[in-house]
Amino acid sequence: MEQRRQQASWIAGEGLKTRWAKEIDPLQVLPEYPRPQMVRERWMNLNGLWKYAIRPKEGDSGPEQVKDYDGSILVPYPLESALSGVNQPLQPDEWLWYRRTFVIPPAWGGQNVLLHFGAVDWKAEVWINQRKAGEHTGGYTPFSFNITSYLREGENEIVVRVWDPTERFGQERGKQTLQPKGLFYTAVSGIWQTVWLEPVPESYITSFRITPDLAARVLTVHIERNAGQRTREPQPSLVYYEAVALENGKEIATARSITGEEMQLKLSDVQLWSPDTPFLYELILRLVVDGSTVDSLQSYFAMRAFSVEKDQAGVPRLLLNGEPLFQQGVLDQGYWPDGLYTAPMDEALAYDVIMAKQLGFNMIRKHIKVEPARWYYHCDRLGMIVWQDMVNGGGGWNHLHHLILPNFVSALKVKDNKYKALGRSDPANRENYRKELKEMIDTLYNVPCIGMWVPFNEAWGQFDASEIAKWLKAYDPSRPVDHASGWHDQGAGDVISKHIYFRKLRMPKHSDGRAVVLSEYGGYSLMEPGHVWREGQGFGYKKCKTRADFEIAYFSLMQNQLRPLITKGLAAAVYTQLTDVETELNGLLTYDREVVKIDPDVVSQLHAALIEEE
Repeated sequence: MEQRRQQASWIAGEGLKTRWAKEIDPLQVLPEYPRPQMVRERWMNLNGLWKYAIRPKEGDSGPEQVKDYDGSILVPYPLESALSGVNQPLQPDEWLWYRRTFVIPPAWGGQNVLLHFGAVDWKAEVWINQRKAGEHTGGYTPFSFNITSYLREGENEIVVRVWDPTERFGQERGKQTLQPKGLFYTAVSGIWQTVWLEPVPESYITSFRITPDLAARVLTVHIERNAGQRTREPQPSLVYYEAVALENGKEIATARSITGEEMQLKLSDVQLWSPDTPFLYELILRLVVDGSTVDSLQSYFAMRAFSVEKDQAGVPRLLLNGEPLFQQGVLDQGYWPDGLYTAPMDEALAYDVIMAKQLGFNMIRKHIKVEPARWYYHCDRLGMIVWQDMVNGGGGWNHLHHLILPNFVSALKVKDNKYKALGRSDPANRENYRKELKEMIDTLYNVPCIGMWVPFNEAWGQFDASEIAKWLKAYDPSRPVDHASGWHDQGAGDVISKHIYFRKLRMPKHSDGRAVVLSEYGGYSLMEPGHVWREGQGFGYKKCKTRADFEIAYFSLMQNQLRPLITKGLAAAVYTQLTDVETELNGLLTYDREVVKIDPDVVSQLHAALIEEE
């Protein structure tokens, strides 16, 4: 007990916490391997206590600017979170500095060393031993630096400087705001995913892309590697890649390719991935130079296919593995009361997916946030389809285009090439969106569970959605695209996507041959005293006073409004939402994950009947 009290003593603030907070050991923070689809045997976790400082954003000096640090911060919890031990906002005119030291293990001698960041919000600059190693912009995707040339024997120093203007700059930021209220939540700054080191050979695999083809029973694999350093030594005469597929540990297919070529793993029999049978194959990738394996990775894949096609009645449906499947989904914001963007523990990260399954959902819409790689791994292994939103940015909320026109003058069609009206007047801002969208697709392309890309939500920073949907379909033909979730539809993508609150659910009059999806609805709220972010404050679309009232309202919504639409051709529905988030109380679970507001056994049976309705 004494050790547990000591572990919890660094948590800042008296606000709402999850049950996992008291279990965190500052010496073993998120110790799980952070990248399940690209695993090497050797690595060093840099999570834990770092020094931090907040300083005015003046000039452009390096680490010498900070003479003394303000205290300790627990990485990778965001600065604004209780679990960081700081619980302090970062202003747009401030820099956040991090510092820690590390020692490279002797066994890594002769290897290159990569420094990996899971995600840093928003602009990160990195120094190793007072020398700048690189920088990165974008708060939601991983990045790495080869820091070998900056290292020295014994103790090494790493310094990170972060600038995060939140809504003051227009970058992609999701629902973050410096003044949280209602639909908008506490801003997140700095390191919020695992930081780690990894030794690699001079020539190593940098990335790969895997694509299943069910009809041909083939997995296509394309591998990229670094060029390696040019030396006066003779160049290798033979370099090739090797891929090995395994089923329950047994080798079932192998393939080889030379640099720049794709290889195909041919499977004699195929076990399909689905929410009911989430089968994952193992995959080993090797880089071979002159007959010797110089780099080896462990990964996994699934054989599955997502598509939109017409059923026997000529109605466009969402198909999984060639069969229509009604996708009964739930919206998930990915926020935590104590860690904000960062789940307290991996067990907590998995818990949300497990609860969604227990409630009978077969799909989660990950709402304008990109999660750590381990969250998608949990969806892969547990069997949960994911609709992945791109993180929104631009000029922010606009009452005319985000509230009045879509909800009260919906017959008026809005073109999204009016950049100023939708907060995208700056060409550099639009290019930054495209850059970060591509980075998100590249990061998540191999993830089996992702069944839909959603580039824009409710016109927040929407622009050129038709053009972007066309690019996205060409870049990744294997998944459908919901080009404009909610409103300001441009007639593009694979689905017509509706959000309906405050009024009865209904089908659109026209779908232009696309599948019809209800990508947000519901939002019924129930306040559970003792489990809320701010006592006395709560937002929801339909307020219920008791759990009995909540259950009656929910069942009526499913049975009397949603069910009839499925028979009319509705292909998917996304209920708002899985958990409460700050003062938004329309979750099926409370924000601290302690109370499930509706009986999982009963509601899962209801959802199963709806899924079978199609």
